[in-house]
Amino acid sequence: MKKFLVIVLFVLMTALVAQGPAQAEPSGPLIIFHAGSLTVPFAAMEKEFEARYPKVDVRRESGGSTRMARLISELGKPADLMASADFLVIDQSLIPAKADFNIRFATNELVLAYTGDSRFAKEINKDNWYTILVRKGVLWGHADPNIDPGGYRSLMVMQLAERYYRKPGLYQRLLRNRQLAFLRDKAANLTALLQNGDIDYIWTYRSLALQHQLRFLSLDEHINLSDPAKESFYRLASVKVTGEKPGSFLNREGRFVAYGITLLKDAPNPDAALAFLAYLLDPQGGQKVLAHYGQPPFDPPFVSSVEMQRRLPLPLRKRVVVRK
Repeated sequence: MKKFLVIVLFVLMTALVAQGPAQAEPSGPLIIFHAGSLTVPFAAMEKEFEARYPKVDVRRESGGSTRMARLISELGKPADLMASADFLVIDQSLIPAKADFNIRFATNELVLAYTGDSRFAKEINKDNWYTILVRKGVLWGHADPNIDPGGYRSLMVMQLAERYYRKPGLYQRLLRNRQLAFLRDKAANLTALLQNGDIDYIWTYRSLALQHQLRFLSLDEHINLSDPAKESFYRLASVKVTGEKPGSFLNREGRFVAYGITLLKDAPNPDAALAFLAYLLDPQGGQKVLAHYGQPPFDPPFVSSVEMQRRLPLPLRKRVVVRK
């Protein structure tokens, strides 16, 4: 009997060693700062993630990605995760002081949205839109380029249109007919202006236009910032924006749209943050939600270097590849 008990004990201990240390279920508040254009899919993810992890309370704060990053880097606001509409915001504002890695997880494209009541709505198309926007009385707007990537990307689209359509001076003609009163702190806040009839056209993301059932023009891939293969052309566009220090400026260079996410070094709840990242990058989890709401996920998600991949938490490394 004694020998039998020793064998049973040995088998149980071997099983426990093979399983490794038990992982506690994530719990507590999870603070996520994210781009305004991620509001709808992240709201859906919040519900699904909390159903999987009922002890976690997801607390989201959205806004222009540049502004959200500066809340962390300049004001020291506590956050576990930061998801930006432009991965470069994380690279330039949070790495290396506040974060170690930056996973690109989704893409998008810039569109021109309008309603049936917009001036010249029956006339506008993907080939003549720029002739409509310069007409007297046509009201249009975009997000603030100093606060939101959607803002400087809107300006890039117009710069690239000048080159692509070979219309010298087009960019400046468009800006002369722009109403600065319609600048907003994030692309998502332009939607209400359009739906209320206060404005005729807005530059926004395709995902937002789909989510809010807006009419929109899909523009040529040479100018809509959606095609990685055309990045060399996109790089011909650049926009000067305010830097983190008063009086300083940065040049934002045209790139294809790539959303990035990072785990902050001083995250209050790293266990819950890691669980959310694993969920976000799961083809049957967050990636499925993104696709449903018109925001194509990168499959697989990627980082820019082998060194950065090595800095990823172990549970994520197999899911994230290296890609330039």
